[in-house]
Amino acid sequence: MTGWVKRWVGLIVVGALCLPMLTHRFVRAEDAADLGGIKAYLLEKTSALKTSADALLLASIRYYDLAEAQNFAYPTLAKTNREALAEALKTAKAAWITASPLYEQMEGIVAGVPSLAEFDVILDAGASGAEDPANAVPFDLTLPDGRILPQPGNLFGVLESTLWGTHGDYVGMADVDLDGDGVVGFGEVLPEANVLKGAAALFADYVIALDEAASAWTPNETDAFTALVVMIPTMSEYFESWKQSRFIAGDASEQATFAVISRLADIQDILGGLAIVYEGVMPLIKGVDAVRADQIGAALADLRTYVAELYKQEQAGKRFTPEEADLFGSEAQARAEGIVGEITQMAALLKIPLPE
Repeated sequence: MTGWVKRWVGLIVVGALCLPMLTHRFVRAEDAADLGGIKAYLLEKTSALKTSADALLLASIRYYDLAEAQNFAYPTLAKTNREALAEALKTAKAAWITASPLYEQMEGIVAGVPSLAEFDVILDAGASGAEDPANAVPFDLTLPDGRILPQPGNLFGVLESTLWGTHGDYVGMADVDLDGDGVVGFGEVLPEANVLKGAAALFADYVIALDEAASAWTPNETDAFTALVVMIPTMSEYFESWKQSRFIAGDASEQATFAVISRLADIQDILGGLAIVYEGVMPLIKGVDAVRADQIGAALADLRTYVAELYKQEQAGKRFTPEEADLFGSEAQARAEGIVGEITQMAALLKIPLPE
């Protein structure tokens, strides 16, 4: 997800202005929101993400140590300890592949809640300072050798483009047959060891910080409804990045990220997390209009199914065209905006303040 940094400032300001407008309302016990369930879900995901981040860091350190032993001479490294080298990179990639969907499953909450949103910029959404200064990550990356990469972009992206070699500056040596099958496949590179270790270490630190912030977070109704109305209508952005990725453009893609896991999988994970949020506030909506509450829930499930069917076709080998990606993205966006329109109306009836 990109382009949200400016909005969070507005969200916080609007939320502060709207709080005095809250009015007391009588809520029956059966119509109360289950906000504790949302937080429990988030903490389950952050805990699992810490485990994956630790595994990624340990594998990155093993790889760094192998490279350091050869004075970072990557052609020599490629010929030395090939089994240990391949295993370290395989483990690091597997940890990243586990971590990425874990984060996507909670991104709707993290990115949708103003007090947590900066972690989304840092971990998954922020651009590099060179590409988009206004929406760049708020950190520089200090490498073990002392070099500093100013605002390099979000850490999932840095790690992906380093491990799979989609960013030339983060590659120690390209075209290395790591698995020994006689063919150099996508991602068979030797990463620049300093970038990999430095990014993995900072990633692990920020994941710990996210877990601590999530533990300290006390969700409220405005947080939950804000996450829904902000994050559901982001379909066009995700489909656009899918269109630009290797999953549509193939080797012609110039996009360094979203090359390993299809954005269709990411969208399903995000919508799954948002479904948890909706389940938490659904009793409130039922207290106003039970029929519409069920209709909104069904529409959200249908949107996820719509994306899941496309992903199933892609996994079966279908290569969609850019034109199809645009068409599907427009349909998904229209559905998402319809859902958000309904949720916004319910929030107004419940007198829950939302960002404009």
